[in-house]
Amino acid sequence: MKKVLLILLMGAALEAASQSLSPVEKKIIEHVATNMPKTEKLLEEVVNINSGTLNKEGVRQVGERLGKEFEALGFTTEWVSLPDSLNRAGHLVAYRKGTKGKKLFLIGHLDTVFEKSMPFTPYTRLNDSTATGQGVNDMKGGDVLVVAALQALHSQGLLDDTSITIYFTGDEESSGKPTSISRKDFIERAKQHDIALAYENAQGFSIATTARRGINDWRLTTYGNTGHSSGIFSRYAGYGAIYESARILDQFRVQLSQEKYLTFNPGVIVGGTEVNYDPMQDKGEAVSKTNIISKKVMVTGDLRYLTDAQKNAARAKMRAIVAKSLPGTRAEITFTDGIPSMEPTAGNARVLQALDKVSRDMGLGAVKAGDPGSRGAGDISYVAKYLDSLDGLGASGKGAHAPGETINLKEYPALIQRSALLIYRLTR
Repeated sequence: MKKVLLILLMGAALEAASQSLSPVEKKIIEHVATNMPKTEKLLEEVVNINSGTLNKEGVRQVGERLGKEFEALGFTTEWVSLPDSLNRAGHLVAYRKGTKGKKLFLIGHLDTVFEKSMPFTPYTRLNDSTATGQGVNDMKGGDVLVVAALQALHSQGLLDDTSITIYFTGDEESSGKPTSISRKDFIERAKQHDIALAYENAQGFSIATTARRGINDWRLTTYGNTGHSSGIFSRYAGYGAIYESARILDQFRVQLSQEKYLTFNPGVIVGGTEVNYDPMQDKGEAVSKTNIISKKVMVTGDLRYLTDAQKNAARAKMRAIVAKSLPGTRAEITFTDGIPSMEPTAGNARVLQALDKVSRDMGLGAVKAGDPGSRGAGDISYVAKYLDSLDGLGASGKGAHAPGETINLKEYPALIQRSALLIYRLTR
């Protein structure tokens, strides 16, 4: 009886949703459903190509395969190469230019965290609703979702006279440095559009991303007067570099740790009488003895924030703490910009409203803005200050970046359909 009631309720919800959609939108949804076997076959194909960030050949292979799909839809494709010094494969760009509706910039990435040297996990169906494989969720599922959504629109002639650029980077998981070079073309192309839609993994149907935190690196160096440990704390010897670093790190914790969306993590610390640190290897060495006052300490860490105002205020507080040195010590701190933040804006909220309307019309329920603290930084953050942006539109699943990463195949068709309708409505 309960099962019959559930089926009746689901049927009523689908019927209500059907009444909210136009005839052409119903055809878009039907195309996605009919072509799911083909879509899954493409997903399996690209998952089975290792494309760890440093596997440049593999990244290009995935780009070439997806590029063929975009060319079949009437897009012009380009491969954006990067200087050899960056040791990155480059980026896939596909575009078409028209006069209808909003100009859309669709963002994905071809690389995964799984390098060629790691054990390989091929695409494998675990059951009717779940599959596993390297990057199946983050984010080859999102890339293929874009292909399938555009195929559904193309089948109805709805891409004609639209302005859409697909930009799949080849190094999102470990961007080429400096990013002023590796993201230069990405940013310049984005500026020519009205709305950015990014296809990082979805958190189900009810959440989308209107804000993501940015990330900076910082380096703290403290100095002390070295000498015999019996003189520690005295007027002539002072407190040593290790106590000074401990003071500063503890004050960071005391004064800044309760601020919402602000985090700062000391990742590496080395200290003693002789200190060496290699930032390229994130590796350090220190030499000293228990009866010698420490001469130098180096600490490296990251700082995550939601807005530039929050970042600048945190830096000012940290510099003020560093300046209040213990007797016989001194300290300095430097900051290096990393990925900027995607700040919550009224424009981002308007794009979310458009997605929410599509979701409700499909009978999938409301969509709300997710917690900015729940996601790391991403490619969309480089362009979010230039155009209205929304992220988290890709595939759903679990275990991203870990062996056994999965995709939710039960939700996948509806996520493709939802995105196809969103693109359709924005480009009308």
